[in-house]
Amino acid sequence: MATSKPTGGTAPAAGAASPARAAELALVERCRNGDLGAFEEVYRAHAGRVYSLAVRMLGNTADAEDLLQEIFLAAHRKLGSFRGESALGTWLYRLATNQILDYVRSRSARAGQLTDGLEDDSVIADAAGHRLGDRAIARIDLERALAQLPEGSRAAFVLHDVEGLEHSEVAEVLGIAEGTSKSQVHKARLRLRRLLRG
Repeated sequence: MATSKPTGGTAPAAGAASPARAAELALVERCRNGDLGAFEEVYRAHAGRVYSLAVRMLGNTADAEDLLQEIFLAAHRKLGSFRGESALGTWLYRLATNQILDYVRSRSARAGQLTDGLEDDSVIADAAGHRLGDRAIARIDLERALAQLPEGSRAAFVLHDVEGLEHSEVAEVLGIAEGTSKSQVHKARLRLRRLLRG
């Protein structure tokens, strides 16, 4: 992953800000002042991880691509509300997670998820590519199993086990306690094991 992991937590005191933190806050200020180049830097730094999060939570690339644009449009509009209490990446993850969960809650998204996996071109394997086909089937099984998890467990699992965030960061992104993050991830793992074993 090309971007650094969000640091989470609260911002250090103004005099104790690290150079990286100060640069991030300066970048945000440039965005607030209408510098489109600055917002492009924010996009380039975070789009890959936000897209990856969306793909894993939604189960398909088309919806993830559409939602990625909506997430960054919302980020551009809401950047004025960024207070710098957490890292910009953490703030963006929280914004993205909320938008993704809102999308998942909609009926049209649920109906689309059930059929999108069946139309995935990557599941078609040629006669010589049985291993590729097996991996594609395993991936589809995992995506379907992920789709069956409750929203909270799925979000915590994807953020922690797939995206690599620490439980404290997952808690901050989802607005839950760190213990709840641990519990949700544990429940997701247990349910995924049951679902994948049949």
